[in-house]
Amino acid sequence: MENMKKLKITYLFLLFSGVVAAQSGQTVNEGILYVSPGTLVSVESDFDNKGMGEYENNGEVLLKGNFNNDGITSFNPALGGYTRFEGYTQQNITGSIPADFYNVLFRNPNPQPAFRLYGDISISGNADFYQGIVQDDIFGGIIIFEDEATHTNTSDESFVDGYAVKNGTTDFSFPIGDGQYYRYAAISAPDDQSSAFTGKYYFEDSNMLYPHESRAQEIEIIDNREYWTIDKTGGEADVMITLSWDEFTTTPSELLVESTEAIRVVRWDTEAGMWVDEGGVQDMFAKTVTTPVHVSGYGVFTLGRLRKGYLPTEDIVIYNGLTPDGDGKNDYFYIEGITNHPGNTVQIYNRWGIKVYETAEYDSNGNVFTGVSSGRATLSQRDRLPAGTYFYVIQYPHRGTTIKKSGYLYISSAD
Repeated sequence: MENMKKLKITYLFLLFSGVVAAQSGQTVNEGILYVSPGTLVSVESDFDNKGMGEYENNGEVLLKGNFNNDGITSFNPALGGYTRFEGYTQQNITGSIPADFYNVLFRNPNPQPAFRLYGDISISGNADFYQGIVQDDIFGGIIIFEDEATHTNTSDESFVDGYAVKNGTTDFSFPIGDGQYYRYAAISAPDDQSSAFTGKYYFEDSNMLYPHESRAQEIEIIDNREYWTIDKTGGEADVMITLSWDEFTTTPSELLVESTEAIRVVRWDTEAGMWVDEGGVQDMFAKTVTTPVHVSGYGVFTLGRLRKGYLPTEDIVIYNGLTPDGDGKNDYFYIEGITNHPGNTVQIYNRWGIKVYETAEYDSNGNVFTGVSSGRATLSQRDRLPAGTYFYVIQYPHRGTTIKKSGYLYISSAD
């Protein structure tokens, strides 16, 4: 055991500012290891928190070797803590018990994946993907982002190659990719604290597993180079889903030609055995497409493109700015030409995907949206909605088909 340094401590440890280093071998904790605020601990060797070990980091810990947790790894929520994975070589993160961290830095320039996640880790603060890919799917671990957790610096050089889990009620962009490409997907904010969603990106053709020829008739093209899985793994809340594209690396160019309104989020419907259209609001600057409402199911998603006959037409004009101040200008959501299409419906949702307004035969009998709720999003119906960004969904029959238009609606303050 001469090559192993054991820490078997039964009282608070490192209640002072300073640096503690194990120069060689393995650092082992079998007692209580407490890193106080303002303390920097540098572990030059592997760190092993044994089954009886209780390790609480409220300061700053630099880990240059492998990390294993079979005991308790935690932090004080009032104090936080910073863990830096900066290895000399590739680092294994293992353990039979999930390790709870607050802020985490991944910085490792060694051959990728620099971080091999065999055990589960949970992050409650921010994960800084400065350098190095965290791979978990082939090693059996998983990375979990708790409510309000964030991530920064994700890029093609640093992301999660495998599964990422998001818990809680905040919206979230999954820091996921495959191989050498970071290709995120995002969810809107669920309204259930017990919500959990799991995301993964695949840089491969989905056709072998989910045949592209089996698709709804309005879908012309399905992305044949990439797909995502997003599963609801906890809670009852539903979300809107955002997919990203990159025409220079992973996304087929034929999906992104004019008209851009044809780009959609499509989902493999297991029960129907076919790809279905979940709709889409495009952001050409961010290179994303977002479902205008909560998706109708979960599982496999990718990008698709509608046939020309199903594209929105120019026979209606949508004025998506609303300033309900009673001055006679932009006081309601004006849709020019909508009354020429009997059978139309108009729905409006807030950014959490909650319906705040719905009507049929829009503007036929004074039934227009004036920024007042007719749903459950506010304290009561007939309440004025706050200024901000909303989604609209307009559907109407046209030449034997149903046209579906969706996009952003902006409510400005009436003050």
